[in-house]
Amino acid sequence: MPSPIWSPSPERIAASRLSEYRAFVEAHGGPEGDDYDVLHAWSIEQPAAFWQSVWDYTGICSSERAETVLKDGDRFPGAQWFPGARLNYAENLLARGEFGPAIIGYLETGARSELSWLELRQVVARIARALTALGVEPGDRVAGMLPNVPETLVAMLATASIGAVWSSCSPDFGVNGVLDRFGQIDPKVLFVCDGYHYGGKVFDCTAKVEQIAEQLDSLLAVVSIQLLDGIPLPEGVTPWSTFGAEANQDAAGLETGFRQLPFDHPLFIMYSSGTTGAPKCIVHGAGGTLIQHLKEHQLHVGLRPGDRLFYATTCGWMMWNWMASALASGVTLVVYDGSPFHPGPETFFNMVDQEQINVLGVGAKFISSIEKTGLKPSKSHNLSALRTMLSTGSPLAHEGFQYVYRDVKADLCLASISGGTDIISCFVLGNECLPVFEGEIQCMGLGMSVAIWDQNGQPVSGDRGELVCDRPFPSAPIGFWNDPEGERYHSSYFATYPGVWAHGDYAELTAQGGMIIHGRSDAVLNPGGVRIGTAEIYRQVESFDEVVESVCVGQDWGDDTRVILFVILREGEALTEALAHRIRQKIRDETTPRHVPAQILAVTDIPRTRSGKIAEIAVRDVMNGKAPKSTEGLSNPEALDQYRDLPALKVP
Repeated sequence: MPSPIWSPSPERIAASRLSEYRAFVEAHGGPEGDDYDVLHAWSIEQPAAFWQSVWDYTGICSSERAETVLKDGDRFPGAQWFPGARLNYAENLLARGEFGPAIIGYLETGARSELSWLELRQVVARIARALTALGVEPGDRVAGMLPNVPETLVAMLATASIGAVWSSCSPDFGVNGVLDRFGQIDPKVLFVCDGYHYGGKVFDCTAKVEQIAEQLDSLLAVVSIQLLDGIPLPEGVTPWSTFGAEANQDAAGLETGFRQLPFDHPLFIMYSSGTTGAPKCIVHGAGGTLIQHLKEHQLHVGLRPGDRLFYATTCGWMMWNWMASALASGVTLVVYDGSPFHPGPETFFNMVDQEQINVLGVGAKFISSIEKTGLKPSKSHNLSALRTMLSTGSPLAHEGFQYVYRDVKADLCLASISGGTDIISCFVLGNECLPVFEGEIQCMGLGMSVAIWDQNGQPVSGDRGELVCDRPFPSAPIGFWNDPEGERYHSSYFATYPGVWAHGDYAELTAQGGMIIHGRSDAVLNPGGVRIGTAEIYRQVESFDEVVESVCVGQDWGDDTRVILFVILREGEALTEALAHRIRQKIRDETTPRHVPAQILAVTDIPRTRSGKIAEIAVRDVMNGKAPKSTEGLSNPEALDQYRDLPALKVP
């Protein structure tokens, strides 16, 4: 059994939210002791008791409680959680703030803003009343093409407070990308920005706003947050600063009159990446989102009132929604919009020190990137307040774990987490009361019946397979938009194993009770009929200092598949025969001969989704001479040109 790279101290365990919750559960008839596996098993076998305990422990506000926690629990999909309960998501996020500011906002220019809890409640009330005055009603959609600034959180909270449905994307989306999403849901109001800063550059969005507004016939109003100097707004666009201001001068406190709604009332519409066709519109319910996020924030991350959370995200990624819900735990959110490397790779760690951030969330790619810059925050920064670092977006390699504990902070819970837009939460994630092992996600989420199955639907142990969840959970989508019979919803998650959620991740359980994610199932390589996860190859390749990043895909080769590896090299480096040989040898030594790429080619860019994930399927399609189903979900679709008609890959 491997040794952990970090273990929590007895004092940290004793002071944790999870230990506090254990005592709460024991006092109410739950399992005794401090064995996480026992607690997790109880949460699966007794779902009604577990989720009721989460409701009670976290103190969810509701006007009516449910008489039953789970109805039709044997149906998946089809189970009903807390039927009869009535609540409001925004009320729960605004009711608990006592310590410090509610939101601290940063732009990459260095501009800083701050909203107290009272100010946040007041401005939410103003925007909510303005929406109501326009005629926005429960169930109507409100959309935002917005950067990650405090006003975006305000617009979402105001929307939720009146029972409307919020949907957002980041302002770097092209016109067609925005219309592919918002055009499906007919929003009544569109929140936008006049522009944004990224990488030291200014991006004017006003022309794009005009084009989008012209093509959304459902709009009653367009409201713009103004972040740039001297940029006139398009005709008919209302400035954020005046939206509802005259009619709402008396807005104060919690006077929004939070609309009490059913537990499964729609809250968010999220979107699939859009790289395999038109984005799917995934509808998430208010109650399921709230209770799942409260569980993850408090029992897994350990958030307490007064803590400060910073998560590097855009408003088109589910981690923004996940982050927003932390307000319900009385947490101060620190939000940032801009490049994580402007003006340098130390930007986030400067903020950690300046704002005394307790929990820092980043993508796995960020960790590997700052390592390659040579940054050593443990020597250049204090980081005394930082106790937990979260990583998601892609699997975090062993080297990433080693770098964090060697060069960031030795006493830190490094929690890799994995779930997705589909569930707006996590299947597997961290636990500050458990040890951390290199390359592993620590544990299964409480209440999540996660397993690894083979292609025949049989559980596998010590081997790789499909990540599934074989019992209902509250944050499963309530459906897809414009899918009245649920056919697209069912085919997306339940067609492989009837009654069981198949998530599309290729993974394995570890002897320590954790999990390793090897990549997306639809991107798994299959040379000679052997399934290979791409993460296994990336780990080896990106250990080379010469390599900045890589993408690995399968090329159709006769009646088989061969592995093709593309690498981005550090400036000044070249893909010599010697380097290619070293890469192949490293892959062979650390994995198997079938992992070794048939060809290694240098590129200067790799296509990524808007949330920063490598678009392996789009690369594979283009390389194999197929047109990608969609490129609107890519942040840099022009990168695909490098993978077309390559002489080195010509099929004989």
